[in-house]
Amino acid sequence: MQHVNSYYAASANQHAPWPQLTDDIRCDVCVVGGGYTGLSTALFLVEAGFDVVLLEASRIGYGASGRNGGQIVNSYSRDIGVIESRYGQDTARMLGSMMFEGGDIIRSRIEQYQIDCDFRPGGIFAALNKRQLEELSAQKADWERYGHQDLELLDAGQVREEIDTQAYEGALLDHRGGHIHPLNLALGEAEAIRKLGGRIFEQSAAVDIKHGDPATVVTEKGRVEASFVVLAGNAYLGNLEPKLAAKAMPCGSQVITTEPLSEAQASRLLPNNYCVEDCNYLLDYFRLSGDRRLIYGGGVVYGAREPEDIERLVRPKLLNTFPQLKGVKIDYRWSGNFLLTLSRLPQFGRLEPNVYYMQGYSGHGVTCTHLAGRLLSEVLKGQAERFDAFARLPHLPFFGGRRFQVPFSAMGAAYYSLRDKLGV
Repeated sequence: MQHVNSYYAASANQHAPWPQLTDDIRCDVCVVGGGYTGLSTALFLVEAGFDVVLLEASRIGYGASGRNGGQIVNSYSRDIGVIESRYGQDTARMLGSMMFEGGDIIRSRIEQYQIDCDFRPGGIFAALNKRQLEELSAQKADWERYGHQDLELLDAGQVREEIDTQAYEGALLDHRGGHIHPLNLALGEAEAIRKLGGRIFEQSAAVDIKHGDPATVVTEKGRVEASFVVLAGNAYLGNLEPKLAAKAMPCGSQVITTEPLSEAQASRLLPNNYCVEDCNYLLDYFRLSGDRRLIYGGGVVYGAREPEDIERLVRPKLLNTFPQLKGVKIDYRWSGNFLLTLSRLPQFGRLEPNVYYMQGYSGHGVTCTHLAGRLLSEVLKGQAERFDAFARLPHLPFFGGRRFQVPFSAMGAAYYSLRDKLGV
């Protein structure tokens, strides 16, 4: 399989494909999945001197890592106040100490390996009503308690200076946020792995795992024998490990990209080139690309079904935010899957003493995947405390099992969407 017909694929940096695995090979660690989780894990491990093989079923960054909104959003899909109330102060302190680490890792990777991915600093959480603005104020206080001081609360007038729309009551500006070309970040990380001696194979889907010490990962045309295996397929893992498939649900998100805007248009829409996401349960998000296109995404399709007309779903959202763009041409439209958990917190753990998994970022994967790679590398170097802070979280099944997870989730989303519209 090749990359979907997205703006990111069309504007990707020049790169040669990696080979398909056609032999039986041996390594220290076999990583299954060529998205951010797998790439971050492999890069941290090769930096530490491990012999790493990474297997990707299609192309590097084929899934959510090469299709997402490109926003560096700190924290988790559940914020720290919820974590404190549900899981206690000790867990909250551990997870809170890592909330902003993923973004720092991305910035350091870009600088260290000179990755050309259109990085721009600054991200905005935009409130559509007074309730959401009050929640942003509480979020600011919570994040400051955990050491993040680069935040500004904006009133309605100030947010209009940053976003040329009447849609928002206010916003929270996170100077440690930002945005990137996500596929180019993935390709740059893969190239760094290659330069450090890691082996990457594309078009090499894992079809079976034979547990043992060592474990063996079987592909269509080859086998990898490894001391450790890391499962990092996330929403695209399929049924390789049914135990993992039962714990989370793939969901689709849709993105459209306009034709290039004039410099004057772009500078009016987003004068400081910040990325933006709103505070609704089913949120919308947007930013400018490096060539001044507006990239706008929103909506969720539960169960990862492909919508028939992505532009029809997303264009009204774009025009509701920016009515001045009526008539703008849409050049690209695509969807991609992320993996939702019932708790909306990521799931890290072990299937066997030497088989690890990391999945279920619930829409906050860009930063948390990069943290996940560091934590897994710590485990294999003998320090599991931070990984286990996540592994101890309960991995709850969806109500009604796999058969009813989609309708029940859609019902819950409809409830919260109604609350968003009513502002309660």
